[in-house]
Amino acid sequence: MSKLENSLSEDEFVLVRETKKAQMADLDEDALIDLHSRVRRARNKYVKLYRRAGAEKVDKKKSRATGRSANQRNAGKAEVFEDALARVSRRLGAVARQSAEALKQERLALARVDSPVAGDGATGQGKVKSSGKIRVDSTRESSGRKKYEASSIAAGARRQAKKDKKKS
Repeated sequence: MSKLENSLSEDEFVLVRETKKAQMADLDEDALIDLHSRVRRARNKYVKLYRRAGAEKVDKKKSRATGRSANQRNAGKAEVFEDALARVSRRLGAVARQSAEALKQERLALARVDSPVAGDGATGQGKVKSSGKIRVDSTRESSGRKKYEASSIAAGARRQAKKDKKKS
């Protein structure tokens, strides 16, 4: 593998070197996403070259085995970049999990601040110590709600009129 890494161009070698553990240790999530996309592009490039060149050589040499053996360099480079991509993906996954956990803790802390505390509120005789949040029905002003309530009132009035008519 080191012989193949030495045959990489300078830009490719630098890209592979950036995927080493020590190099990625201080990168944040955005930088890792950028590195991941660059390594994935390089891997896709050599996979595509390997497939295309292999297909051409199969046509010329009339054998898949000889077509593959003549295309080892592209396959090796694709493998180098596949390993590099795996390293970056693992690190990106770990950083993303840490970030998600931090956001979750922040959200929970904010929810704790907004929620009523058991020690607050009136000291009543009941089991509930806090007065709780005031809940307002926000659907009261909707036109559908108004129609529903008007219909319900009208139906009640009709029932009452029917009862009154029977009594008299």
